[in-house]
Amino acid sequence: MVLQFTDRGIYCPAGDFHIDPWRPVPRALITHGHADHARPGHGAYLATRTAAPVIRHRLGDIPLDTIAYGETRRIGDAQVSFHPAGHVPGSAQIRVEVGGEIWVASGDYKTVDDGLSEPFEPVRCHAFITESTFGLPIYSWPDQAVLAADINGWWAENATAGRTSVLGVYSLGKAQRVLRLLDPSLGPILTHGAVEATNRVIRGQGLALPDTIQVTPDLDAKTHPGAMVLAPPSALGSAWMRRFGAVSTGFASGWMRLRGVRRRRAADRGFVISDHADWDGLNSAIRATGADRIFVTHGYTAQFSRWLTTQGYDAGIVETDYGGETLDEVTEEDPA
Repeated sequence: MVLQFTDRGIYCPAGDFHIDPWRPVPRALITHGHADHARPGHGAYLATRTAAPVIRHRLGDIPLDTIAYGETRRIGDAQVSFHPAGHVPGSAQIRVEVGGEIWVASGDYKTVDDGLSEPFEPVRCHAFITESTFGLPIYSWPDQAVLAADINGWWAENATAGRTSVLGVYSLGKAQRVLRLLDPSLGPILTHGAVEATNRVIRGQGLALPDTIQVTPDLDAKTHPGAMVLAPPSALGSAWMRRFGAVSTGFASGWMRLRGVRRRRAADRGFVISDHADWDGLNSAIRATGADRIFVTHGYTAQFSRWLTTQGYDAGIVETDYGGETLDEVTEEDPA
């Protein structure tokens, strides 16, 4: 096998490296900067040039080397290259070739071009390791224009009623994507410190984002009436929100497709948006690889691997420590 599945992570014996390992290893190839894929403690790191600033921001002064998309690098007896995954800026699928056999580890990916991340590029291979965060037919993402109109309409309605709009988003990826969908003419856009810190890194790479104002102790609803506030999901319902007075809360996540999740979160609105592929995206991506052998990682692994088997693939489940997309305690739910 070109890649093996170990208790430390996905391992390449020919190159003596791991891909997105969850325990400390001598050499780690990292698909992107989210904490379940880029972890501290490794001896050496390799990531794309675009992913590197966020990884350094989150992990500090680590021994990090960078590689361009499509650049081939020999590591031991393996040929390695990184290819756009479309998940967040700098995210990559990692192609590994040994003795003419090609395997690709997807990391997290989505096939919709969000105008922010480098668009997903299918990579031909013999074996494909795929996520399945939203690997059920119920998960289908709306068009981005429709989504933008929905979010901005909610914001405008709240502002007219004298409420502050507070939207729960991941600080890396989701926050910047939502920012690109917002209409700044509707009012000021405020950000939690965790979101703004990531915004600064993204802007430093030359990616354009609307102007934002970081929330500070002296800022409240009176200083910025009718604002839109972007904050990590964990901040919603916390003491941090009291400064905004009357609020309307929302969550932006693929999990908002499920009514039960929306009810449990007690949010006023749920917006269906994800940086992971939906059902059609997963299936189209796998078809485009031409691979016969599919390994399914985090998400609806049992359901999705069974589906792939009915489609003629040699499909199996791989246990990993990757988290997919969560809203605090929410990891996966059976929509039935």
